[in-house]
Order: sequence, then C-alpha cells, then structure tokens
Amino acid sequence: MAKRNGSTALNLLAWLTGVVVSLVVGNGMIQGALVLPTWLGGDTAPLIAIVIGWIVIITTLIGAVMALLRK
Repeated sequence: MAKRNGSTALNLLAWLTGVVVSLVVGNGMIQGALVLPTWLGGDTAPLIAIVIGWIVIITTLIGAVMALLRK
C-alpha cells in the first residue's frame, strides 16, 4: 500500500510540475522573454509567439481543470 501512495504523490508532483512549467513558458512567450527561432518565423512576426503563448496558457488551464474534475 505504501508503494501506491508514493506513486500517487510522485504522479501528482510530476503533473503539477508540468502545469507550472507550461504556464511559465506561455507567460515567457507573451512577455517576449522567449521567442520563436528564426526558422519558425520568430524574427518576422513576434505576434506569433504571443499568440502561441496564450494558446499554451489556455490549453494548460483547460487541461488542468479537466484533470481535477475527473478525479
């Protein structure tokens, strides 16, 4: 039984870490700290990185809420 509880705690920690990292990356793209590489159009259209940042944040929040409601 202890192994199952440890596994659950580890899974929760990994999931929470993924959510936090996704939100930080999305925010970094919106703020301009993270940009797309040149070969993906980062130099020509900085608006693309902002839009992708918002998509990352919105999909992360939706996914987190869906995961919490499923439990």
